[in-house]
Amino acid sequence: MSNGKVRVAVNGYGVIGKRIADAVMAQEDMELVGIADVVSDWRVKIAVAKQYSVFASTPDAMSKMQAAGIPIAGNLDDLLAQVDIIADATPKNIASANLEKYRTAGVKSIFQGGEKHSLTGHSFVAQANYSSAIGRETTRVVSCNTTSIVRTLGALKNAGLLKKARGVLVRRATDPWESDHSGVMNTVVPEKDIPSHQGPDAQTIIPDLDVLTIAMVAAHTNCHLHSWNVELTRTVSKEEVLEAFRAAPRIAFLKMEEGVVALNSTIEMMSDLHRPRGDMWEVGLWSDGLTVSGNEVFYNYQVYNQAIVVPETIDAIRALTGSETDGNRSIAKTDVALGIIKDFTAVTPQQASL
Repeated sequence: MSNGKVRVAVNGYGVIGKRIADAVMAQEDMELVGIADVVSDWRVKIAVAKQYSVFASTPDAMSKMQAAGIPIAGNLDDLLAQVDIIADATPKNIASANLEKYRTAGVKSIFQGGEKHSLTGHSFVAQANYSSAIGRETTRVVSCNTTSIVRTLGALKNAGLLKKARGVLVRRATDPWESDHSGVMNTVVPEKDIPSHQGPDAQTIIPDLDVLTIAMVAAHTNCHLHSWNVELTRTVSKEEVLEAFRAAPRIAFLKMEEGVVALNSTIEMMSDLHRPRGDMWEVGLWSDGLTVSGNEVFYNYQVYNQAIVVPETIDAIRALTGSETDGNRSIAKTDVALGIIKDFTAVTPQQASL
């Protein structure tokens, strides 16, 4: 650490990596030493404009960056020599090859949900297992959908209400910035495997979770939609279920009665709240549509896939480095720094003008 701050690097400056970099910059107890990548296009040029130190992940990337006129601070080894921890946001399967490099450099590492649990032997969602990550060499922040499952079902479990859960996931076809060259069009594609991978992945965080998920890919790029049928341990009121969700971090209520009727509604709302890139870090759960029938509850929520894992990554940085040993305190620090809230329409004038 330098000046009491954790020195952080980000490898891979794509959809997730650039958001992690910005989130690190927002933390008072962290320092972004630099970002590394292999591309020399507009994404890296904007990183330069933000005055982020840019490092080349490979020798070939360095040559291309130099040819493109991008000022290079060094290679990946140079970056690793200056940091305590690295957040790896490189594409699926590439990241796993980097682990040994990080170990050799003596640098702690965080991977994203595209990698398998077996890579790190530990998967992470802050509210569920922060303590088990403290001081570890490496961890994996689970995928956007799995993060949302752990947040919501974990909330019900902590309230003593969860017996078993069955969910249907309507997944977006691709990230918005790639919609010109990938993704499905004018169709819905059911995934062959049941359960889909998100349920078993959530069990890497909460092993005794009785969960089964079915997934499909739809022809849109605006987030994922989850529909859940949860059997509870007893008959409860709707308010008791809502209170369990209120008590958990990073779950915010959406209300159809306020005009938030679809996935695109929150995209517009986040823009009006001046969120960076229009991001929603919270699970957006429709509270007025939540229905209780005896000991069953039915509800829908939205997962903003490009952003939901970012605060979890920030908390993982603190856990692995041991800079904060209390998970609740880390979550609170991250949430204040990023502006994560519980009620989007009850923001203060200051929050609305950020």
